[in-house]
Amino acid sequence: MRDATSSDATPPSSPTLSRRARERPTDDNVFSRLTSNTQPPTLQPPNRGQIVPNTGKVPPSKAAPVVCTHTAEGHTKAVLSLDATEDLLFTSSKDRTAKIWDLHTGKEKASFSSHPNNVVCVRYCPQSRLLFTVSQSYISVWDTRASSKQCIKTLSSSGLTHDGCVNFGSTRQIELAPGEHHINDIALNEDGTALYSAAGNVVRVWDLKSFAAIGKLNGGHQAAVMAIAVDRWESKDIVLTGSKDHYIKMFEVVEERAGIMTPKYNLEPPHYDGIQALCISQDTLFSGSRDMCIKKWDLSSQQLKYSINSAHKDWVCALKFMPSNNILFSGCRGGFLKLWNIENCNQLGEIKAHSSPINSIATNSSAIFTASNDHTVGIWAIKSGADVNENGECLE
Repeated sequence: MRDATSSDATPPSSPTLSRRARERPTDDNVFSRLTSNTQPPTLQPPNRGQIVPNTGKVPPSKAAPVVCTHTAEGHTKAVLSLDATEDLLFTSSKDRTAKIWDLHTGKEKASFSSHPNNVVCVRYCPQSRLLFTVSQSYISVWDTRASSKQCIKTLSSSGLTHDGCVNFGSTRQIELAPGEHHINDIALNEDGTALYSAAGNVVRVWDLKSFAAIGKLNGGHQAAVMAIAVDRWESKDIVLTGSKDHYIKMFEVVEERAGIMTPKYNLEPPHYDGIQALCISQDTLFSGSRDMCIKKWDLSSQQLKYSINSAHKDWVCALKFMPSNNILFSGCRGGFLKLWNIENCNQLGEIKAHSSPINSIATNSSAIFTASNDHTVGIWAIKSGADVNENGECLE
């Protein structure tokens, strides 16, 4: 691992996992809720998914301080994207559906099937309780407050807005409408007032009060933007874009968010291959790439702090922080889940989480969720009382 700074000072290490476990409250969480009911599970309607206990499909590993407790089963093809709150899990899949799962009951709450092709991204806005799903050149906006969970708007890559849902029928759509491009990623800002969507090398800015396209982040990339991360600094949205051109750009988006905005900074040096994942918290950004490298950036100085070369043996496809721990999770195309100390980038553990690629990672205060091509979502917990030695190995 290479330190990009000239200083030899070592950042303070994180508290051990066992100390954090002692400090965390022992109130009810997703795992106790899912396992507290000893009654046999009720039969679900046809095609209804369930969250079921892990019965040895993912064997425990002494080398990792996490254990797979449950899997969400119900999609019929690869699971491509995840989002999560304390109570709900959101998934999207190549089977052209997105689903909402109740983490209290372990059951699928709703399924959304009106998509033209693979549902490549799902994002939930807690403030408005709107769900956003991406398929081809369209973003479907679903009102989860209504019992019918209806689609209220459809946003397109060209900037057009349609009322309700576009009906694509039962046939998988291959061709795009004229003037449209594939949307690769979307991100919501902190207060749920703006949505950013990446199509081609341009990021479009949507005002979620009017559902109108009001601005563009343009002029930054020479190839498609594959990942977006958004944070809030004072009165500005800070938007990071990672592209197939190997570069990460940083945009400052003012309150009005209107017009065409160009990058404020270009993060150097670039990755050696396309960017697949970005993860931001305040002034720290992590980027994951097809070059199998994870980089840590200080956004306040726009400087590279660490480069974890050969972090995985295959493309780094997913990155996520766990809010209650000082841990970064990464997932790769080889199916491995790894844990990293956010401060010094030391590896804390790894596990072969899936037999096929990990496409997305989500977290809440007590769980880690991994989406895979094996049609399932793995649900993980930090091992009770787990500790990590100086080599990053799990001690029990």
